[in-house]
Amino acid sequence: MNRINKSSAFACLTIALALVLSGCGGAGAPAAEPPLAGAAIGGDFALKNSKGETVRWGDFAGKYRIVYFGYTFCPDICPTDMQRVAQGLKALKASDPAKAGKVVPIFITIDPERDTQAVVGEFAAAFSPDIVGLTGTPEQIAATAKTFKVFYQNGEAQPGGGYLVDHSNVVYLFGPDGAPIATLPTDRGGDAVAAELARWVN
Repeated sequence: MNRINKSSAFACLTIALALVLSGCGGAGAPAAEPPLAGAAIGGDFALKNSKGETVRWGDFAGKYRIVYFGYTFCPDICPTDMQRVAQGLKALKASDPAKAGKVVPIFITIDPERDTQAVVGEFAAAFSPDIVGLTGTPEQIAATAKTFKVFYQNGEAQPGGGYLVDHSNVVYLFGPDGAPIATLPTDRGGDAVAAELARWVN
């Protein structure tokens, strides 16, 4: 199981605090703005997709973006989160195809040494053909993770070879302008993800 250390816990606490503060408009009052409005999360990057093409943050301008950082060798959390993102999008597509068409899900690896372009592409496609899988050099991934406030570090070696990667598993939703909107509740299942998407996608 992936572990979350103090750095990751601090990042999650910061996000949680933003969520709490955004809802302080009075008991029962709807949030006046998205939970992550104004947060310094996200920004430009130059990574590679499964075809070896350079992909930048600006290429998704005009689209709502779901962004998740993980790795394909992850034994539990990453596959579960990606499955629920895919389920949420599928449910939204069934109930509101127009809204679903405005959303692009993006998976960015935090294990570039093992997650090649082909491997990332296969992993993303296993959950949905709509998911864009991205990788890059270790330096590019480190810079991108920092921009998106994501923690990761290689964990202990595993019996028989290989290693796990400790990382935060926040699923972000960004707006058409690239600004952060909210986090998606993958811990509550695909229907909860669909409901949150329906709430914020216009």
